[in-house]
Amino acid sequence: MTTTPVSGTHVSAIAAPAPDAPLARTTIPRRAVGEHDVLIEIKYAGICHSDIHQAHNGWGEGIFPMVPGHEIAGIVTEVGPGVTRHQVGDRVGVGCFVDSCRECEYCLQGLEQYCVTGGTGTYNALDKNGEPTYGGYSTHIVVDENYTLRIPEGISLDVAAPLLCAGVTLYSPLTHWQAGPGKKVAIVGLGGLGHMGVKIAHALGAEVTVLSQSLKKQEDALKLGADHYYATSDPETFTALRGSFDLVISTVSAPLNFDAYLSLVKTDGALVNVGAPEEPVKVNLFSLIGGRKTLAGSMIGSIKETQDMLDFCAAHGLGAEIELISADQVNEAYARVEASDVRYRFVIDAATI
Repeated sequence: MTTTPVSGTHVSAIAAPAPDAPLARTTIPRRAVGEHDVLIEIKYAGICHSDIHQAHNGWGEGIFPMVPGHEIAGIVTEVGPGVTRHQVGDRVGVGCFVDSCRECEYCLQGLEQYCVTGGTGTYNALDKNGEPTYGGYSTHIVVDENYTLRIPEGISLDVAAPLLCAGVTLYSPLTHWQAGPGKKVAIVGLGGLGHMGVKIAHALGAEVTVLSQSLKKQEDALKLGADHYYATSDPETFTALRGSFDLVISTVSAPLNFDAYLSLVKTDGALVNVGAPEEPVKVNLFSLIGGRKTLAGSMIGSIKETQDMLDFCAAHGLGAEIELISADQVNEAYARVEASDVRYRFVIDAATI
């Protein structure tokens, strides 16, 4: 049984002390609960590949010590006097950002993930007071009520945690590009992101194909809801599937041959990238021009989209496929994620931190 600390004190956490350094136990400050804040006792935190990129300075210079984690599920234990959205005892989640400017055209449209200022990341960012943010590999977090999501009773907290990034990262482009009955959708990569893409696309009613390097995950993909599965290591795959898909979503974090994948897209279709390789990629523009095709990107999802996604997943009985680990296994889990040796999301039991 955990004990909730008084907010405004230090709490236990797991942090990367420096770039590429092993993660280790530490304590971090948490601000006092403000007018519109909630204090959350974290129960579970997912490990996203982006945690590893940032802990390794793969996407630019990070802020260290760094406490990763933006797939957070827990229980509200204290609320500020002005809070109206949540109350003590609520099951809640926190995703990839904890604030935004709230004034730019995108924030006003409910697209906070595209905030002109860049918003405030759940970790590896500076808040409006210039203080570093620390993420979900910890026992507690204080978050503004407007950036805190309600987790429906229909989803257990452990399998809900990865939905706060992996789930909405696929739900947003699938719904934006109108995946559904009569649409053929391909998911590239069957990992932490990809497996949620298969589940959500199937629940939306689309015909779903998984494109993966080898056939080793074929059985899993079909169980998750895929209709078809092809190995991209086989050149015949690109011949057989030429011009087949209305929507192709790439979830991989390594650079691809985009010309090959664009060949799979129908006229007026789209190839959408949600994976974020550290290296630049190349594309021949004739791959786009020939079929009025779109090469696009999509970044996580808005607060509204995230809540819609959680409600959708609860209604359809969807959650992430997870391996639950203790805090002592985090460094091993990082190594296994880099080796693509997880089915399909590691989740830290915060009670072990």
